Amino acid sequence: MKRLHVHVGVADLDRSIGFYSTLFGAEPTVAKSDYAKWMLDDPRVNFAISASNAHKGVEHLGIQVEDRDELAEVYDRLRSADRPVAEEGCTTCCYAKSEKSWVADPDGVLWEAFHTTGGATVYGDGVDLSAVTGTGPNTGPSTGPNIAAGAAG
Repeated sequence: MKRLHVHVGVADLDRSIGFYSTLFGAEPTVAKSDYAKWMLDDPRVNFAISASNAHKGVEHLGIQVEDRDELAEVYDRLRSADRPVAEEGCTTCCYAKSEKSWVADPDGVLWEAFHTTGGATVYGDGVDLSAVTGTGPNTGPSTGPNIAAGAAG
């Protein structure tokens, strides 16, 4: 079963953890010094926040799948959307090991399709999404995707 993923950049992680914990009626399932994540079943969403990215607000959206067959199905849809796809493959991001690809919608909003295979002790490395955003390289060490100015909505 698929799960919607939302990643939001925040200015004050502790304040935001308090707000979202109250909003969701649950504490984060992952809480680090620069990142927090709620795996909610109602609504079925993987909601993450991070303070390590300069971009504040919606950083990217995504579709999280539970197995490789679902991932192949979503990848096929990404490729059919007539947009450049950045296939990242197996990687570490957001304190998790995942296989993922990225695409930007016609207005530059980034979408991630991924299957998480395990946990990690580090946040991960940046990824160059310039092929899908149409901008220059936008990577940053240990911060995940850094969205170039104007690339995300």
